[in-house]
Amino acid sequence: MREVKTSLRCGLGAFLLTSLVGLAPARAADLTLNAIFMQQAAYSEDDVRSMTRDFEAGHPGVKVALEFVPYEALHDKIVTAAAAGNGYDVALFDVVWTAEFAQRHFLKDETAAIPAADTAAVFDGAWSTVTYDGKRYGMPWILDTKYLFYNKDLLRQAGFDHPPATWSELASQAKAIKAKGLVQYPIVWSWSQAEAAICDYTTLVAAYGGDFLKAGKPDFQNGGGLEALEYMKGSLKDGITNPNSREYLEEDVRKVFSNGDAAFALNWTYMYAMANDPKESKVVGKVGVAPAPGVAGKSSVSAVNGSMGLGVAGSSAHDKEAFAYIAYLTSKAVQDKYAKLSLPIWKASYDDPAVAKGQEELIAAAKVALPVMFPRPMIPSYQRLSTTLQSAIQSALFTDTTPKDALEDAAAQAARIR
Repeated sequence: MREVKTSLRCGLGAFLLTSLVGLAPARAADLTLNAIFMQQAAYSEDDVRSMTRDFEAGHPGVKVALEFVPYEALHDKIVTAAAAGNGYDVALFDVVWTAEFAQRHFLKDETAAIPAADTAAVFDGAWSTVTYDGKRYGMPWILDTKYLFYNKDLLRQAGFDHPPATWSELASQAKAIKAKGLVQYPIVWSWSQAEAAICDYTTLVAAYGGDFLKAGKPDFQNGGGLEALEYMKGSLKDGITNPNSREYLEEDVRKVFSNGDAAFALNWTYMYAMANDPKESKVVGKVGVAPAPGVAGKSSVSAVNGSMGLGVAGSSAHDKEAFAYIAYLTSKAVQDKYAKLSLPIWKASYDDPAVAKGQEELIAAAKVALPVMFPRPMIPSYQRLSTTLQSAIQSALFTDTTPKDALEDAAAQAARIR
């Protein structure tokens, strides 16, 4: 591991340096912060542990106890700890939980602690991750969307010299690849009954110009929302989507693609580095990445906002120390150093040759996709809406239920959610 630079060159860096004086007295009696992160995707556990050791080295007397859980367990762990009134000081939270956590006071309002100068320096989509009702409940940390990964060799063997620009073109290329017998199922997705499926579905909703809600009422059963699910089901019927996608999460997708068993995959940033790691992949040097496709006449590319933030838990008695830790992890210097599995929230990083080195293609895709990330509904009741939609998607993909019937049933249920 390279040594972390102790000089931070952004507004948060200045905040951190000025905070050192206030933290110095803690040396007499060590203070321990409890922080919860997720196990998979984005920064690795080793990365987080390394960042934390360097933070502790610069903050004598402050220790951080780390807990890592699967993404699928993260929400409920935070809620359970908050209900008990103790537990975590720092929590990693998904963009779709911000409204709920803010309304239920599970996170502290940190608007005043964030330097005003940082507003223009960070992507708007990143700020939306931690913002509710005009207040910021922490700092964005993982700025992410799903990209289209493709196997350059398989496309070349099928006669294609470019990745698909539209979802229709992707289906056509997949059919050609299948017809040549290059792989049995050219496309792999994460459609398990989990938030992963909603993220894939949202990418397509964005491409088709759909909406989840209109005037506060469900609208995903109409227009682009319906077309998105019809595309998903149609790709299964056509035999171009791996049917196991209906039970896959993102790591399953990564492994199938990295084994050379798929020509196309929709996945998060972290897969680019891992699919090019000879210890993890058989397709090193063959990995292409592009923004997810668009739909002719409706969009040029598509992107879901899959970002996550770091916030101070509402029950924490160590607000100042906890936010100093968050400020360090989200600083430009630290994010630039660990930019191989998760790209920085800072706009300037994308023009830094050191950040782009070895992942120029990913950076180029990010510059196009990140400014157009499409949000899932930012509502306090999102978890219930998501569960309803997950069931509808599974019903359409596993049974004879039509996408229209599945989504209309889900819309009727969602209309009763408060």
